[in-house]
Amino acid sequence: MKRTLFTVALSAAAILSAVPAFASQELATKKNCMACHSVDKKLVGPAYKDVAAKYKGDKAAVDKLAAKVVKGGSGAWGTIPMPANPQVSEAEAKTLVAWVLGQK
Repeated sequence: MKRTLFTVALSAAAILSAVPAFASQELATKKNCMACHSVDKKLVGPAYKDVAAKYKGDKAAVDKLAAKVVKGGSGAWGTIPMPANPQVSEAEAKTLVAWVLGQK
């Protein structure tokens, strides 16, 4: 009985841990991030895997990049600026950035 409960709990945890990654990509699509970015290749903006690699180990990256998502920015990846995205809340921006930084 204990083994069955453990197996069910472990399965539920695995399913729930997959949901945030999917939800974040869904949020990125909903907020039009995927119009300029891709997970694994450069489009107008850098690939999310490249962003994750560049900011790996940077403890301030989530706050810094979340601000860029909302307010826009330029210069970090070349001459094409990233436009402001005021339709993204600060909480959504942090969720998106955490997902981006988790790409490998």
